[in-house]
Amino acid sequence: MAAVNGDTVQVHYTGSLGDGSVFDSSEGGSPLSFSVGSGQVIPGFDKAVMGMVIGEKKTFTIPADEAYGEHDPRMVQDVPRTELPPEMPLEIGMQLSASSPDGRELRLVITEISEETVRLDANHPLAGEDLTFAIELVAIN
Repeated sequence: MAAVNGDTVQVHYTGSLGDGSVFDSSEGGSPLSFSVGSGQVIPGFDKAVMGMVIGEKKTFTIPADEAYGEHDPRMVQDVPRTELPPEMPLEIGMQLSASSPDGRELRLVITEISEETVRLDANHPLAGEDLTFAIELVAIN
């Protein structure tokens, strides 16, 4: 039986970047469970699982536009340090959260710090990256 839209599947996976560094893996843990075609995973991952059978393994690369999109410079903003709490220790790579005008929670990452400003990036950390996955389909429900 092959995985089709609507099936709940379980896959073991390892995700890596173009330089070979691993950004996520289910190794040593539970497999990822999701409903095929439901939008629970990035589009390129969904497409790759369709048609697989239990026990099948494959490695594939998802271009950035089918993963987390291209890095959008409009989602990077310099904020005056005076707008952040003075007692907050600031470090590059630190994550902050804020509310968007429509009420959604945004995750922001500090990418630069100067005496006057802090650069905040609201892009997904993997935006602009082509992602390579090695997966094994372990169950179809």
